[in-house]
Amino acid sequence: MKQKETLLNTMEINVNRDIDEIGDEHVGTSYDTPLREDAFEMDDELKIELIEKHFKEIMLIMGLDLTDDSLKGTPKRVAKMYVKEIFSGLNPKNKPAAKLFENKYKYNEMLVEKDITFFSNCEHHFVPIYGKAHVAYISNGNVIGLSKINRIVQYFAKRPQVQERLTMQIGNELKEILGTDDVAVVIDANHMCVSSRGINDVNSSTVTSYYSGKFERDEQSRNEFMKYISM
Repeated sequence: MKQKETLLNTMEINVNRDIDEIGDEHVGTSYDTPLREDAFEMDDELKIELIEKHFKEIMLIMGLDLTDDSLKGTPKRVAKMYVKEIFSGLNPKNKPAAKLFENKYKYNEMLVEKDITFFSNCEHHFVPIYGKAHVAYISNGNVIGLSKINRIVQYFAKRPQVQERLTMQIGNELKEILGTDDVAVVIDANHMCVSSRGINDVNSSTVTSYYSGKFERDEQSRNEFMKYISM
């Protein structure tokens, strides 16, 4: 038993050392959002119940008085918000169904949906990322409803994220749905982990891009896209 406890303590020390070495560095580990295999074995109501319980403990540890009228409902509110709202994009059941329509107008130029407002959360500190997404595609025979583009952005934003992964997930999802490689995504976002803590820089923003097909090969197409989103 003592040997097991020593081993567990050593493992915890090594994990903490790794975290300390990473510090505030911006790290992205994978294209897919890191999820356990059993991530959806619990239903939403049980998740809310358990998060409420544990968030209450966090508040108590911080010394907050949960008998106060303003605070006593906070653990339940936070739990519902996590599961039903700001992290609802973790659950594949919430993925928007995207119906395609025949491009009867034979419109074969670039379609741009710009200034899509989104709110996400940094997976390193669980504080907000917010900004604008700009999306373009060139039809290969099918088109998608404009609101569905917004919903796809929101779906991938509503999970713990890093901006690079979010950009790629949106781009690859649109490629798969539309059946075309000609897709572009640019995201310009503010990170509260930069502005509200750490370096406390309130003026900087982060820009990421995804170019595929014609947008990747053809500089003129990229420039046209950037012209549209800067108008």
